[in-house]
Amino acid sequence: MMPGTAPPPTLRSLLLVLIPILLVGAVQTAVPAAAQDRIPSGEGYQTEPWEALSQRAEIIRTTRGIPHIRAQDTGAAGFALGWVQMEDYGPRVVELLLSARGETARYLGPGAGDGRITSDIRARRTLAQAQAAFPTLPADLQAIYTGFALAVNRWLELNPQDAPPALRPDFQGFHILARDIPGPAWGLGERYVARGGALGSGPGGLEAEDMAASPGHAVTGVEGFGAGQAGREVWAGLRAEAGSNTWALAPERTTSGHAILMRNPHLSWTAGYYEAHLRIEDDLEFYGDFRIGGPFSVIGGWNARLGWSTTNNNPELSDLYRLRLDPARPGHVHWEGGSVPLEVTSYTVEVWTGSHLETRTREILETPLGPVVHRGDEEVLVVRTAGDGNPRLGEQFLAMMRAGTFDEWRDAMRTQNRTQSNFTYADADGNIFYVWNAMHPVRPHPFGADSVAHPARGPDDAWQEFLPFDELPQLLNPPGGYLRNENDPFHHTNLNRILDAAHFPPEAEEPRVRLRSQHSLELLHNDRRFSLEEVVALRASERMLLADRVLDDLLAGLREARARGEDWSPLLDRATGALEGWDRTVAVDARGAVLFTEWWERYLAGAGRASATPEAAGFPAPAERLFRDPWTLEAPMTTPQGLADLQRAVEAFREAAVATRDRWGSVDVTWGAVHRARHGRLDLPVSGCDGLLGCFRVIWFTDDADGRRRVRGGDGWISAVEFGPRPRAYTVLAYGQSNRPESPHHEDQLHDFVEQRMTPALWTDDEIEQDAVRRYTPG
Repeated sequence: MMPGTAPPPTLRSLLLVLIPILLVGAVQTAVPAAAQDRIPSGEGYQTEPWEALSQRAEIIRTTRGIPHIRAQDTGAAGFALGWVQMEDYGPRVVELLLSARGETARYLGPGAGDGRITSDIRARRTLAQAQAAFPTLPADLQAIYTGFALAVNRWLELNPQDAPPALRPDFQGFHILARDIPGPAWGLGERYVARGGALGSGPGGLEAEDMAASPGHAVTGVEGFGAGQAGREVWAGLRAEAGSNTWALAPERTTSGHAILMRNPHLSWTAGYYEAHLRIEDDLEFYGDFRIGGPFSVIGGWNARLGWSTTNNNPELSDLYRLRLDPARPGHVHWEGGSVPLEVTSYTVEVWTGSHLETRTREILETPLGPVVHRGDEEVLVVRTAGDGNPRLGEQFLAMMRAGTFDEWRDAMRTQNRTQSNFTYADADGNIFYVWNAMHPVRPHPFGADSVAHPARGPDDAWQEFLPFDELPQLLNPPGGYLRNENDPFHHTNLNRILDAAHFPPEAEEPRVRLRSQHSLELLHNDRRFSLEEVVALRASERMLLADRVLDDLLAGLREARARGEDWSPLLDRATGALEGWDRTVAVDARGAVLFTEWWERYLAGAGRASATPEAAGFPAPAERLFRDPWTLEAPMTTPQGLADLQRAVEAFREAAVATRDRWGSVDVTWGAVHRARHGRLDLPVSGCDGLLGCFRVIWFTDDADGRRRVRGGDGWISAVEFGPRPRAYTVLAYGQSNRPESPHHEDQLHDFVEQRMTPALWTDDEIEQDAVRRYTPG
């Protein structure tokens, strides 16, 4: 075995693949009858040379650089998808695939605390699962993954500068598959031990190699695997609120009488949303976002009949268990009245030390419930995560892309191979649908997050099944004709049909409607009918809802302070006047918005300092120290309201007025003078703010070298589609189709984005031909 490669899969690694598949069930793919005879079983799949795939695909690029792919089969489609991603994001794709292969330390070094080594070791576990599972996938799925890998290899043969010098272009289909396989929540166990969780008589902390950071395959709070309730932030914090916005409108709420779906994910501008239009002959046609690094990941978009959008949710997918070691049999644990061995798998990775390569080998121990995250003298700590090792995500998404009716699409969703995410749906038959999707464990014990490790002596002590799809929180065609989600829990998705928390497991998120969600509901919870163009305009609302809730109290406090003559100054008069004249938006020409946010940050900081409890010593501050009336379930749309401490609010305003004048030269500096969309060669004023402030047009900012604030993330890829006789849609991708600075499609959409314009998506052959700028064969 060569250094840096995973050993052959053991029986345990095969079980890690097969058990999730058996629990979830195989996908019953909705394939058009004409395509059925073209999809042989997985065992019949044979890899073809790239030249054969290339001849069966064509790429048409239109003026914004969007690829319209026409392929004869899934293998050719995968090759074309891989090719266009390499054209536009080559080094980034390679970086992601090296992470999936467990090779980041080989090229980038060990990382802080050997973090890359730990990440690579854990990635090798997932890679072994992918390699074992790959031959069991349907042939069409093997073909699309393999086609993608062959495109990466062919591109690197022609463009070796896009990869590290020593890299061999030898990617295979299972390397691409590994990016779609979820892993265990390693960090859950690490936090348990770090917080002093007891584990037999073992040490109070993990060994150094176990405690290293775990990027990559750990569960993370992005539009992918969610961090869960234990890591969730209350709405009042200053930190950026990762997530998305989505709407679905039924025919009775649209001027055309056709359903409309709006998708607006919020991630970093380096997240790699990639707009593409894929057509596979006699099989499927789909327009949407294909995240960089593979053909699937987390897809949203539409076909001729239906579409869907994803938003983050926060199901609790993992639990910790304690298994007793058998003192009479080293390397065994007690299980079902007997003793079973800990399966030991060694993984070897290469590490660049700065002068030469070294190899590092570590072991991962497996139990009947999952991998060991810490071993004590008497017990092992095990993390069990729903979906760990499940290779069927792409199979589900392919079935959803092929679906022609709601029933077919829902059947694909029922396989639950996507472990989480809210899904919001609309179709040409007029249906709208929402589901709080989760591979939610049916627990025989209370949920313990990272605070409790449950003792387990057999399978009855741990969860073995998941909540069936049809029992998850969901709404189909609700009264009022709308659905929406902004990452808050499912209960208030539609105010005419509030979902009762008592009907669902207690750990399935508590009711909450933060300001961004309230802003959305104020736009939709009415009798208004919208055109597609009005939806495009409405989703860019620049209002800051927080100002509506607290500004009147602040102004009243300032007037009282001025009447009392408390160290009042002309500067405070000008600053108060700026807020009195502010329109309570974050439009680029809004005056007063910068001053308001400077004040709010200081008011928040004061709330944290004033608290006597450790939890409130920093951000986020407890709501009762911020608002006169904190948010309540009884008044979900009118709370929070008012300020809890007017004196502290006035003192914070004094500080903010001075800081705003000193930093920006004026207390009424415009929002756009400070907040900039800087991308490529462009530097443009931009509206929007964090959703925690009640903005629906969500933009996160970071301080730039010149002191101004540049976009870091938030709104990026936005689409709105109407399902008439054919789909009619608008899209914009703020940071363009390519992350290569030299590409003409790196910054060509930024003006549209900041000016709140979206471009019609091209669907028909005539539309594509009229806008085509380049037609070619990949490879």
